[in-house]
Amino acid sequence: MGAWQRLGTVKAMRIRPVGSSDPVEVSEVTAVQDLGLEGDKHAHALSPRQLLIAGEDVYQDLQLAPHTLRENLLVSFATKGLQSSCLIKIGQDVVLWLTFQCEACGHLEVRRPGIVRSLKGRRGVLARVLRGGCIAAGDEVSQGPSSIAPISEHWKERVIGVLHSVPDDKRVEFRQLARLAGVPKSYCRVFPKVLSELPRAVASRAQAGEVADARLRWSGHELFDVRSHAPALASFD
Repeated sequence: MGAWQRLGTVKAMRIRPVGSSDPVEVSEVTAVQDLGLEGDKHAHALSPRQLLIAGEDVYQDLQLAPHTLRENLLVSFATKGLQSSCLIKIGQDVVLWLTFQCEACGHLEVRRPGIVRSLKGRRGVLARVLRGGCIAAGDEVSQGPSSIAPISEHWKERVIGVLHSVPDDKRVEFRQLARLAGVPKSYCRVFPKVLSELPRAVASRAQAGEVADARLRWSGHELFDVRSHAPALASFD
């Protein structure tokens, strides 16, 4: 497999504490393996959206105010061309798994009208933490090899993909399905339509309400067990 290839550096970091919508700029932050950034409201073991990485080129091109894109990490290189399943090394310890490009949501449009059209898919890339450690401004960022299966950028395809991963003898609740697929909880209202287009055997694996029997309830943690497909991590062990 190929070696790590340098991409650039970390320029700035921000977290959004639990209970607050306002980002806080920090001089360093701890990435926690399989969880996300310490102290950030988006940290969750079963989410493909643990953190957002944005490139400073977008800020320069569109003359955006700081943190307009609501990113956690601002980097010196463009993120648009980074592919799902890529591994990113930050500094000496941290390794991130890139999951999919982040869509520009309505919240951004409210804050800056017209930004969704201007971004043209360049908001940034989402990631999970495969190996934890400290991240600081100035840390070098490199890309490494991976055989992890790519995740679709289209929300509906992600939802369907999760459903196909549910064992036949398990059930997943709508709210958990939304988390695993990386879509807002509000999308649960359209899940019945998505399910209506699928074979009954697949559609029956999801239900709107609580799965009362804990033995049947599927958490989905298997979806994120990808370390065997990330040979570049061996260089750390």
